[in-house]
Amino acid sequence: MPELLKESLEVEGATVPFYTYKIEDTQYIEFDTSKCGPPDPMVNAMAGLNLVTPNTKLVMINHKSPAGLLSKIGENYTIESEDLEDGRVKLIFSYKTGESEKADLSQNSCGG
Repeated sequence: MPELLKESLEVEGATVPFYTYKIEDTQYIEFDTSKCGPPDPMVNAMAGLNLVTPNTKLVMINHKSPAGLLSKIGENYTIESEDLEDGRVKLIFSYKTGESEKADLSQNSCGG
């Protein structure tokens, strides 16, 4: 498999770099908050989730599974989780017809 060509992507509200690349017919948007503390993982995930469509997926690399984020939007997206060899977690958020439209992406802090 050839190396992915990742392009920088400007994402409104983001505090870390975002990148985009394509695999077959699917566009991926990726960011890494594994070296960030709260609220950066939540802030960047909410910013990125605004870009998820039926043909666009969001990839989040984090130091652990983001429980606060998953409790807020877990029902609105299909989420795949993979433990990476270095201990980080990779999550892939996919559009869920009839549910993703209902996600409240304005609540981007962990607090209640």
